[in-house]
Amino acid sequence: MAENETLECITEHERILQEIESTDTACVGPTLRSIYDDQPNAHKRFMEKLDARIRNHDREIEKMCNFHHQGFVDAITELLKVRADAEKLMGQVTDTNRRLQEAGREVTAQTEEVIRCRIQQRNMATTVEKLQLCIPVLEMYSKLKEQLESKRYYAALKTMEQLEKVFIPRVSQYRFCQIMAENLPRLREEIKEISMSDLKDFLESIRKHSDKVGETAMRQAQQHRTFNSAVAKQASTGHYTKPVYTLNGRAHTHNGLMMDEDTGDEDEGDEEILHAQDLVDFSPVYRCLHIYTVLGDRETFENYYRKQRKKQARLVLQPQANMHETVEGYRRYFNQIVGFFVVEDHILHATQGLVTRAFTDEVWNMALSKIIAVLRTHSSYCDDPDLVLELKNLIVIFADTLQGYGFPVNRLFDLLFEVRDQYNETLLKKWALVFREIFESDNYSPIPVETEEEYKLVVSRFPFHDAEIEKQDFPKKLPMSQSVPQIYTQVKELIYASLKFSESLHRSSTEIDDMLRKSTNLLLTRTLSSCLQNLIKKPHIGLTELVQIIINTTHLEQACKYLEEFITNITNVSPETVHTTRLYGLSTFKDARHAAEGEIYTKLNQKIDEFIQLADYEWGMAESDGRASGYLMDLINFLRSTFQVFTHLPGKVAQTACMSACKHLSTSLMQMLLDTELKQISMGAIQQFNLDVIQCELFASSEPVPGFQGDTLQLAFIDLRQLLDLFMVWDWSTYLADYGQPTSKYLRVNPATALALLEKMKDTSKKNNIFSQFRKNDRDKQKLIETVVKQLRSLVNGMSS
Repeated sequence: MAENETLECITEHERILQEIESTDTACVGPTLRSIYDDQPNAHKRFMEKLDARIRNHDREIEKMCNFHHQGFVDAITELLKVRADAEKLMGQVTDTNRRLQEAGREVTAQTEEVIRCRIQQRNMATTVEKLQLCIPVLEMYSKLKEQLESKRYYAALKTMEQLEKVFIPRVSQYRFCQIMAENLPRLREEIKEISMSDLKDFLESIRKHSDKVGETAMRQAQQHRTFNSAVAKQASTGHYTKPVYTLNGRAHTHNGLMMDEDTGDEDEGDEEILHAQDLVDFSPVYRCLHIYTVLGDRETFENYYRKQRKKQARLVLQPQANMHETVEGYRRYFNQIVGFFVVEDHILHATQGLVTRAFTDEVWNMALSKIIAVLRTHSSYCDDPDLVLELKNLIVIFADTLQGYGFPVNRLFDLLFEVRDQYNETLLKKWALVFREIFESDNYSPIPVETEEEYKLVVSRFPFHDAEIEKQDFPKKLPMSQSVPQIYTQVKELIYASLKFSESLHRSSTEIDDMLRKSTNLLLTRTLSSCLQNLIKKPHIGLTELVQIIINTTHLEQACKYLEEFITNITNVSPETVHTTRLYGLSTFKDARHAAEGEIYTKLNQKIDEFIQLADYEWGMAESDGRASGYLMDLINFLRSTFQVFTHLPGKVAQTACMSACKHLSTSLMQMLLDTELKQISMGAIQQFNLDVIQCELFASSEPVPGFQGDTLQLAFIDLRQLLDLFMVWDWSTYLADYGQPTSKYLRVNPATALALLEKMKDTSKKNNIFSQFRKNDRDKQKLIETVVKQLRSLVNGMSS
């Protein structure tokens, strides 16, 4: 048993030794650990075994060394022999090397020089090669700087584009190229800012030059219209058209159509035609447009330009507060607007899409609405027809100018009809003053004509024809006063003034004829009629003046047909045309004549009232004076002289005036008798009053105005006559007996009137006859009066019931 364990231990130790000999020393640890993990004291046996193995190896080493020792000794002996030769050889080699180094030192220096030259040559070639790549870049950058200094920004942008795409990529490894590449965006921004600044300067410039551009365009449009009129007169010699205004570089005809450049031979003396670019430098806007196009930001530029131009349009359309005061204010306003749109038209055709037709139409429509509103407002302030006429001419030229550039202007011509109404109103106001001056300066007496030349002069101003007056010898008088030919002339002047406004409106002769007739009708029916009515109502116009006014209106009424012929000769429109407007002068002068007639009746009655107020009756007088009152005789003399003036009036007017005067006189005398403030009337006063009425009747029977039949005029005093006869004869029995019968002698005596007058006489009898009750006749008369009073009262009461 013990032997077996010893055998196993020896075998294990042998294995461990073999493993230690064959294994790397780094891995011996685990092997040695296994020795200590075995049986106790095993490591001692292993150490013994290990020592035995070491001794075994030592013996083998010793055997090997003994085997090779002789050879080693021989080798050392031979090496010692060679040592001396080696030292000799080393000396020779050292000497040879020294000599070789001394001999090659010069060659080495030359070789190093050659190498250095070769390196320099290679570096120079490389440098030249790189410089050949860099020089174009530097040249282009220098060119870029020159272009920027000379403000050739569009060319500078092209140069930048070449630098970025062609030149810089070739030498991008160099720092200066990197610096260049970093500077290019900054330079682009600078160019962008500079070009935008130039654009702003351009916009400011065209604001200043718009007035001049518009003035030139409108002047050339006016010359063109004048030229067309001249061409129309020469139509028989050939048809040709000549462009006059080409403000955007394109020739325009009057209707705005393009024309070929070779449209005809122009006169050498013609005025030089100006273009828009002759007045405005458009290069900034072209340059800025190209720059933004190259920079890829064209849309931003277009939007900015259009926005700024819209703002400028609004500024241009703002009128000055006092524009309506002078034509120059309107002219400057139109010039600026025309200049604005002429510039826009030039930009439209000279650039590709900077502004479009839709944009210009939008701005024009906005401007047109504003222009129409401004003209409506400011023209309404104008009260000078000459200024309104000049405004109309400016509007026509303004419209023709813009129509030549393709802008629709129909609304402007529609506006002219409103301006025409305003013009007519100002004309009417002006002519109202003219008519008033004519009426104030008129002497309201027939025109005296001393010689035939004076007669022809009057007839040339007014169409007067009277065979009887023509047969009379000079000097003679024409029935109308001097205001008649003056008014007729002024009516013709208004027709001429209205015709001036109708010119250049592109209207037919029929429309112009209608305009003239309407204007004339307004003058007659409104202005002249109002002036006549005011004249008739003026307090200083007396009966003589009123008579002359009636005569004047009669002659003016007869002259209306000559005014119609005058208009027809101007317009060449037949009066038989269906739509021809007739003149309303007939009704105007008839109304004025009727008003004058009514005023004659009123003033005549007022004059009668003035005389009546002078009456100073002594109502308590015992007996009459035996003659008519002085105031009444003066009144009758006044009426006689007045009615003599009426001989020139139409018969009915004079007869009506005479009848009206007599009736008013009769009524006034009756009211005098029945005045409630008059309490007592004596029989003597009745007799005196009767004498006055007799004078009135004698005046009526003397036929102060011819044409009355029989005693028609005397019937105006029939009420007074019957009343006075009743009291003078004291025929109460007949009055009371025949009252109400058609054949009554006192048919026109009203019981109330008789009662009122009788009571006044009864009170007088009581006062004046204190002792009448003691006289039988007086007592009887008093009783009779009381009886008559009772009967009259019963009649009055019967009438009221």
